[in-house]
Amino acid sequence: MKRTAVVLVVLVLCAAALGNAGVPKVEFVKGKNKIDVMVGGRLFTSYVYGNELTKPMLVPLRSPSGVVVTRRNPLVEMKGGSDDHQHHVGIFFAVDKVNGTNFWNNAALPPQIKHIKTTEMAGGAGKGKLAAVMHWIDQNGNVLLEENRTMVFLAGENEDEYAIDVSIDLTARQTEVAFEDIEEGVFAVRVADCLREGDSNEILKPGKPLPEESVSGTGRYFSSNGDETAKNIWGKRARWVALQGIRNGKVVGIAILNHPASINYPTYWHVRSYGLFSANPLGQGDFQRQSKYKKNLVQPLRLTLKQGQKAHFRFLVVVYEGIRTTGQMEKRFREFVK
Repeated sequence: MKRTAVVLVVLVLCAAALGNAGVPKVEFVKGKNKIDVMVGGRLFTSYVYGNELTKPMLVPLRSPSGVVVTRRNPLVEMKGGSDDHQHHVGIFFAVDKVNGTNFWNNAALPPQIKHIKTTEMAGGAGKGKLAAVMHWIDQNGNVLLEENRTMVFLAGENEDEYAIDVSIDLTARQTEVAFEDIEEGVFAVRVADCLREGDSNEILKPGKPLPEESVSGTGRYFSSNGDETAKNIWGKRARWVALQGIRNGKVVGIAILNHPASINYPTYWHVRSYGLFSANPLGQGDFQRQSKYKKNLVQPLRLTLKQGQKAHFRFLVVVYEGIRTTGQMEKRFREFVK
């Protein structure tokens, strides 16, 4: 090889190395019924599954500095922590009802959303991809749906945030599958108790002093529509919703962004002040029936999949530190969808 060519190769390699400087590596560590997602050698989250669980989940979920933003109960008992809604753990994906079967609030088997296999697991600088297949099995052992889920874990784009790009295809397996329009679903996070709105309903805004650590529930929901609090966001459509509060003396937050390619975009939202944070594009009729804004306009979605047909869902989960404004979240949304 000529000297000039050698110099060019060295320069290219150096540029590549500099381009990755400071970007944490995303790695996967497989254990018993779980896959740990490591960012820069530290645990970000774990994909947890198993024959005894009603559904797979991502738990716990941590901010870049290690603050846990999801509830782990009942998998891990937290002294003094909330223990309501035993089916709310970490990040999960489920819905009631599918051909009459309750896949959302089942705390015991059957039915079950069962992990079948991992189809891809590849780490790298600032990005790692994990893909899996699940079966939605009713109380009689019938496989109603096959779920193909891809999760891309992102780190390094912004030093104060991590993100998970979740893409899901649900395919009807053995027969026609009908989804009831119901509030209980679909792509959900049960947040840590510190992010509950609570009785105090503290509102975090730039320039406002942080509330005391002892305040029970410091969270504030806000949406792409300009609405604030769970009461004003629940049952409405929005491109994204974010929730931020105080933990260990710092502001931490979690946001869910809905991609336009996702079914029935923009999604409706099933958010509660006690800590349930869920995007639900399938609950249209139920939300409209309960809404004070659309009492005379009820048009159920009534999603039905014939055998072999599929529905696509896509969301970006952003875990961040520091106060975010509506403008900043809208910019993050545009980056996601472009």
